[in-house]
Amino acid sequence: MAISLSVVVLLAVILVVLIRGKHLKAGPAIIAVLFGFFLASSSIAPDVNRFLNSLADTIAGIKL
Repeated sequence: MAISLSVVVLLAVILVVLIRGKHLKAGPAIIAVLFGFFLASSSIAPDVNRFLNSLADTIAGIKL
C-alpha cells in the first residue's frame, strides 16, 4: 500500500508540473487521468499491479 500511494503522489506531482510547464494541456491530462481510473477498475488491473510490484522489488534489490 505504501508503494502504491507513493506512486500515485509522484505521478500527480509530475502531472501538475507538466500542466503548469505547458508541456501538457488540461484536455490530454484529463484523458490520462480517466484512462488510469478506468484501467484500475478493469480486469487487467491485477496484472498491472503485479508487474509494478515486481518492478519495485527488482529496483529495491539492486545493490550499488
